Amino acid sequence: MNETNLLYKIAITQIDKVGAVLAKTLISYCGGVENVFLKNKKELSKIPGIGTFLIDEIVSQNALIKAEKIIRENERKKTKTFFYLDDDYPARLKNYNDSPVILYAEGTGVFNNPRTLGIVGTRNATKRGKLIVDRIISDLREFDITIISGLAFGIDACAHEASIKYGISNLAVMGSGINITYPAEHSRMRDKIISNGDVISEFPLDTSPEKGHFPMRNRIIAGLSDALLVVESDLKGGAIITANLAFDYNKDVFAVPGRIDDTYSRGTNYLIKSNIASLVDSASDICNAMNWASTFSKRAYQLEMFTDLDENEKKLAEILKNSENDSLTIDEIHYLSGFTLGELSTILLNLEFKNVIENLPGSRYGLIKK
Repeated sequence: MNETNLLYKIAITQIDKVGAVLAKTLISYCGGVENVFLKNKKELSKIPGIGTFLIDEIVSQNALIKAEKIIRENERKKTKTFFYLDDDYPARLKNYNDSPVILYAEGTGVFNNPRTLGIVGTRNATKRGKLIVDRIISDLREFDITIISGLAFGIDACAHEASIKYGISNLAVMGSGINITYPAEHSRMRDKIISNGDVISEFPLDTSPEKGHFPMRNRIIAGLSDALLVVESDLKGGAIITANLAFDYNKDVFAVPGRIDDTYSRGTNYLIKSNIASLVDSASDICNAMNWASTFSKRAYQLEMFTDLDENEKKLAEILKNSENDSLTIDEIHYLSGFTLGELSTILLNLEFKNVIENLPGSRYGLIKK
């Protein structure tokens, strides 16, 4: 990107009181981003929606001074910059008037992967919610997909951790500059994300995570996602905001239901009841609704190893085979498989008789190594 051109592209975002929509209006009326800063006061006064304060801000050139500092810092940290009119800007965001004018990024550049799924939810994730996220992402491995979330505590962190665990590219949208990890406890996770994905933000480096930044962050998650999944949420919070934004963007929204007296099921149940989200409890529900087909035959190849098993037995064997650990507890298998405990006991017993699995100490089960 030409540095002089980049200077103006960043500067338009540094004009006080100018958001994405107004910035794009200025660029459109002036015939280019550079021309915004070349117009005099009289010419600028003819643009709808700007007053004396904004005109003075533009002609003062303060924004250009700020942009110069940002460019120097970007060069020092090797930060990538994407302008909304450039070819390499994320394609999914181009059609939204409120999408960021500039995005800052670090990573491998997975913005335009064929399929994307946003996953959001409460910061107070339950064991059930964590297992559901892990199971769904595990089952998405055979689909060329990028998982998107916000690096927050709870469901966000589960989505990133599972993506890293199963080798799926993922993208973290930040409510701060990309060099400031928030929460700080997720610094190691952030470093793992950029090895097979990206961290992105519309905020320049060194921007602190402020409360007002997170609703802005949520619209990027919604815009980048082909579909959005909500796993556990109360009636208010960032997950519900993101779901409503995705719905307004005409994205497919999915939610995992829960018991009506569970605090963090009230939001997901509301989304389903209000026809904002479709009810799902598995990756296959999402893939069927999105018409996503497997992009390679990994699972078909693995199932050939268990040719004498019925479908339920194959499913259980696959769960054990794909587990990060050599064995799983019956509770873990219960949550990951979706079988009732009665069904699970019968299937496990059949697999033992067929010498596929073994019952290990601590009520754990693992595949018999041959």
